[in-house]
Amino acid sequence: MRVDARTRLPPASRQTRATGKWLAAMVLLGWLALGIAGGAMPGALSEVQRNDGESFLPADAEATEVVRLQEKIAGGKVQPAVIVFTRPEGLTEADGAAVGRRSAEIAKLSGVTGPPSAPIPAADGKAVLVSVPVSGVDGFETARTTQTMREIVRTDLPPGLTVHVTGPAGYTADFGEAISGIDGRLLVVTALVVALVLILVYRSPLLPIVVLVSAGVALVVAALAVYPLAASGALTLNGQSQGILFILVFGASTDYALLLIARHREELPLAAGPRDSVMAAVRASFESITASAGTVILGLACLLLSSLSSNRGLGPVAAIGIAASLLVSLTFLPAALVLLGRAAFWPFRPHPARSRLWGRVAGLVGRRYLPVWVISVEVLVLLSILLGAFRSSGVKQTEIFLDRVDAVAGQEVLEAHFPAGAGEPVVIITEPSFAAKAAEAARVDGVAAVVVGQPAGDLVQIDAILTVPADSRTAQEILADIRESVREVPGASVRVGGQTAIWQDITEAAERDRLVIIPAVLLVVFLVLALLLRSILAPVVLIATVVLSFTATLGLGALVFNEVLEFPGSDPSVPLYVFVFLVALGVDYNIFLMTRVREESRALGTRAGTLRGLSVTGGVITSAGVVLAATFAALAVLPILFMAQIAFLVAFGVLLDTLLVRSLLVPALTIHIGRDIWWPGRLRRGAV
Repeated sequence: MRVDARTRLPPASRQTRATGKWLAAMVLLGWLALGIAGGAMPGALSEVQRNDGESFLPADAEATEVVRLQEKIAGGKVQPAVIVFTRPEGLTEADGAAVGRRSAEIAKLSGVTGPPSAPIPAADGKAVLVSVPVSGVDGFETARTTQTMREIVRTDLPPGLTVHVTGPAGYTADFGEAISGIDGRLLVVTALVVALVLILVYRSPLLPIVVLVSAGVALVVAALAVYPLAASGALTLNGQSQGILFILVFGASTDYALLLIARHREELPLAAGPRDSVMAAVRASFESITASAGTVILGLACLLLSSLSSNRGLGPVAAIGIAASLLVSLTFLPAALVLLGRAAFWPFRPHPARSRLWGRVAGLVGRRYLPVWVISVEVLVLLSILLGAFRSSGVKQTEIFLDRVDAVAGQEVLEAHFPAGAGEPVVIITEPSFAAKAAEAARVDGVAAVVVGQPAGDLVQIDAILTVPADSRTAQEILADIRESVREVPGASVRVGGQTAIWQDITEAAERDRLVIIPAVLLVVFLVLALLLRSILAPVVLIATVVLSFTATLGLGALVFNEVLEFPGSDPSVPLYVFVFLVALGVDYNIFLMTRVREESRALGTRAGTLRGLSVTGGVITSAGVVLAATFAALAVLPILFMAQIAFLVAFGVLLDTLLVRSLLVPALTIHIGRDIWWPGRLRRGAV
């Protein structure tokens, strides 16, 4: 028997209802037991993060090969920490003695893999630096060692002598500190935001608790799946992808709950009891919820096509989170609703949500559909014009933090007293027999000094210290000159890397990823929509509206970031991340709307079905969009530029999709196109 808005299952017998409650209780207790047993797992994900440079690199890039060769030379992963001491009026003999004592103490730390370098004084006599090799096998161990190092060097310094710890290890430590709030501050803020929105939506103290517990259980399930995969190296988990995982799980779980509960409330007055109502709601919303989740999962899976390890890791991590949200939402939540019955809506009597507002919106769209969609498109196009001002060519390492951190302060001191690239040289790896010639070839314009290391087996490392910051455009030009010059050494096998090469390779890979992944995501979304709506034209229309919403979002982002917040630019991956999230999540709301429109159109015709679908889903889909936007906005609590930009862009884009595209543009276009929107499906031949 087909079950839709007008076809009901026969009421269940008393025995069937009792059995249903027992089953619901077992399902609920099973999930709660798993949630309690694995409650520590979301926090434990921090133990298997990889935030080193290699985890963000293309696997086949020359810079990645150099990182591996450096590990071979050093006997393992090493991240140098650069300690810089400074006194504005010039260093004293007491300062020199203090530096020596601190170096001796640091050499005893368990995370230090070799002796610190001899102190290197600045030419102006006002600063001295010491380089310390720190184990980079575990990012958290690197951070702990570096923080301990900072405590040691700051203790009992002569008055007036200041010290900073920078270099790769310093940045790793500060990045770890910045994202340390993921499993604490971020979760608390997200939960509070979701609870507030749910209380406003339901005006009930019980339902928000049920939804939050459901999201918490889903997060535990996701963490239980991600942890062993990340620990074994099967996927790469970093601080950014962990934060996005938490947000997606809470946002998706809440979205699915809102849709299911709204349909339950709609069915409850017409059903024999809560069990029948819940079952009818699950059947009626199952297709749209699973299609929505499937679209996001497949869209995220397209990130596996990326050449960047960080992107390839985010895809399966986030997809696992969506799958966990889907599984828990379709099992835990219905079980809880069956057991709570009408008490779930206490202290109010449950009834279908009827909104005069959305009735008026539907009436406006029905009467004025042509100007509604034309004006909507004009607004989106005007915002999209600003897209060309969006800067995504990368930012300096000193600019990735929103707060001032020690590594950035240290880098500024280095650049003031030493060659600007002293902390992050260009790294050249070759055979010992060619070291002298390669070092000479590396002395191109823009290189302040060349340091040849000790041979290790059949390899030797040569450091070329630049006169400009390693993350500058000029540094990339000097890098190209070095590569061209050293490769002319006859018979030598030479690889050139270092931080400058890493940033260059990441930027080039991000540009390549946009060309590959964006078309793949569009194709996947089109296929899912075509299967769901049994149409070709409708998916084309829906995808076009969501893509226009994406370009409008980036356009507004360019205006806000450049003129209001005065950000220096953005990471090259930001547009790709925003595209994947907005297209997949934006299509979500269109799926929720259009599946209901299709259901209603079978009986009422396309025009009436569209208006009916908009009026009955308007409130719940808008609530879902507000929740998802608010959860993504919570990412802004992490003081990292990338996270703040993702938070703003995805939050604004989701609201734009929810309030303009889904509420006005899509239904107005559907009415204007008429039943041809379902071409070539059978519904096209139905009543208008």
